Amino acid sequence: MLYILLFVLCILLFIFGMTIIRFGLFNLSANKLKTWLIKLTSSPLKGMLTGTFVTALLQSSSAVMVITIGLISARIMTFPQSIGIILGTNIGTTFKTELITFKLDAILVPLAVCGAVLILFKNKKARSIGMLTFGIASVFTAMKGFELLAHPLTSMDFINKFILSLNDNIFLSLLTGTIITAIIQSSTAMTGIAMGFLTVGSLKLDAGIAIVLGANIGTCITAIIASIGGGKESRLAAFAHVWLNVFGVLLFIPLIPTLTDHAQLLANRKDVQLAHISVIFNVVSSLLILPFATKFGEMILFLHDRKPNK
Repeated sequence: MLYILLFVLCILLFIFGMTIIRFGLFNLSANKLKTWLIKLTSSPLKGMLTGTFVTALLQSSSAVMVITIGLISARIMTFPQSIGIILGTNIGTTFKTELITFKLDAILVPLAVCGAVLILFKNKKARSIGMLTFGIASVFTAMKGFELLAHPLTSMDFINKFILSLNDNIFLSLLTGTIITAIIQSSTAMTGIAMGFLTVGSLKLDAGIAIVLGANIGTCITAIIASIGGGKESRLAAFAHVWLNVFGVLLFIPLIPTLTDHAQLLANRKDVQLAHISVIFNVVSSLLILPFATKFGEMILFLHDRKPNK
């Protein structure tokens, strides 16, 4: 039970770290992000590039989706304008997946101490940098925790059986990634957990890929919740986010064996391989939809807005 409790604490620490990183970056960029989202969405391509940049800056696709839905609810942005941003959020979110593969063990304590000191400053910029630094230290400490706890956890009979069942069933892995991500509200945390089990060798790469694909669907729950009460176009944006990820996952499920077989061409470490495959999934999914962005929007309207004139 102690190991399970510590694992849950690591998840909470990871989410806490990502949250204060987001706060720090958002404070540093002030309201410029919203301005960019509003102005640079005249075409799906511009919207995608803007969504990618803002998501990479905020380190959260969910945060950008919530901001976008908020702007739509306030009638500052329209649903068609949001299509490009939605495509971009999926690409931008891969930056943090790549970030967590770096090994920063030696400087975690100095980073945490430096960040904690800066947070105490009255200056807003210094405080924001402190949040960013302390958040990075928290995220990498949690990642180290996932890695250290993976082995003792898999020595527990019921967890070992569950991991083995994931290795033998791609669709169970996909469902697990979806459900856990929907609960913890962080696809990156889910990816980090999968990386921990991959590193110690208890989870196979194909199951890890399926978990990451599921996490992309699970993360859509945040947009759906944010759209409640936000009006018709807000709901359409949330549904577009869901369908983008569902289409991408359906496309990539048959490719899991191929990606697994050729993963060594991408990197030597399993966790880095998973991060690179996550990038491939998100970039390819968005680029495939981009030429058909208008048609994609029309499909969302057809499926979820049968009475467009009302």
